[in-house]
Amino acid sequence: MNANTSRPHPDGADGHASLFSGTTRDLPTGRHEFHKERLMAQIHDPQQDERTATAPAPRRRPWLPRPSVALPLVAATVAGVVVLALVQGDGGGVRDSRLATGPALTTPVGAATTEGVPQLLERISTAAGKATHPAVEDGQFVYVESEVANTFVRHVNGRTELASYGLHRRQIWKSADGTEGWLIDPAVNDGPEGETLSLPDEKGDTPKAYLNAPSHEYLAELTTDPDELLAKIYEETEGMGTSPDQQAFATIGDLLAESYPPAELSAALFKTAAKIPGVVVVDEAVDAAGRKGVAVARLDETGGHREEWIFDRKTHAYLGSRTVQVLPGTGEDALLKPGMVLYTSAILTRAVVDGMRQTPTD
Repeated sequence: MNANTSRPHPDGADGHASLFSGTTRDLPTGRHEFHKERLMAQIHDPQQDERTATAPAPRRRPWLPRPSVALPLVAATVAGVVVLALVQGDGGGVRDSRLATGPALTTPVGAATTEGVPQLLERISTAAGKATHPAVEDGQFVYVESEVANTFVRHVNGRTELASYGLHRRQIWKSADGTEGWLIDPAVNDGPEGETLSLPDEKGDTPKAYLNAPSHEYLAELTTDPDELLAKIYEETEGMGTSPDQQAFATIGDLLAESYPPAELSAALFKTAAKIPGVVVVDEAVDAAGRKGVAVARLDETGGHREEWIFDRKTHAYLGSRTVQVLPGTGEDALLKPGMVLYTSAILTRAVVDGMRQTPTD
């Protein structure tokens, strides 16, 4: 097996659901899973209406908010960020026992600037192009382990409230062709063993890989020409998200998260991001593991939140991402206040392993 374990060290981002391509139930908060279009479809769940979540943000992130009763909380401070953690459950299972009411994370809203964006992305692109990314052979799996947390608006019994999943570990396995996979995420799974992401899905369908639901094989065949890649992103995501530019930025962010793109494609993605209007630099950002870095970000003016891709300041390695509410929420999102972290993640391990549910340490 091959492993690449990373443990390095606020204005513009998209803030609706984290979308990682893959298979059902594999995306983070508010983002639709692998084979659904971002923000267009929701997981079929008998309690779907109850959680009509203004699922804040980053697609990145394969899991959806689940309904639950209010639970007692205890506050703790991690890396300068306020974290609310559950101290007691209601017997509703692992998933329900992690759901709390109220914001899980808050942070100072960092200043953003357009100055130095091309230069920073060029350095990040160069570092990504020099990285060693192992090939994924037949029978092998891309393994990603991360820490994640999120906050979202939900509607229960005619009442609107904030709900959160506290910081927890997430593990995902995906085969090279995308037809096999496994997810362990307490915020999504009904039990600690996790659940399959393998195809066919619950409807008996085996969707083909595409830009917002890619397999490793699909990524390996994508163009690495930044202009052609950006044109493809705009074309395939037309009509999605709050604006073409915001959706393009979010789509690239998803590709950075729970996949293992070839080095050439990783480098091209950053050069492509530099061509999207509205991209900014946030000099101070922190991932879910408390690692400090610099962020490349973009503000979603419709939702008032910004998506931040966080990089190690020295090595320019990708650490994780977060979505921060920058402007006061309006309408159904009025509970969202500046400084709320709607989604946060930290990539702890990204590797190629020889079997489903195997880790680099096995």
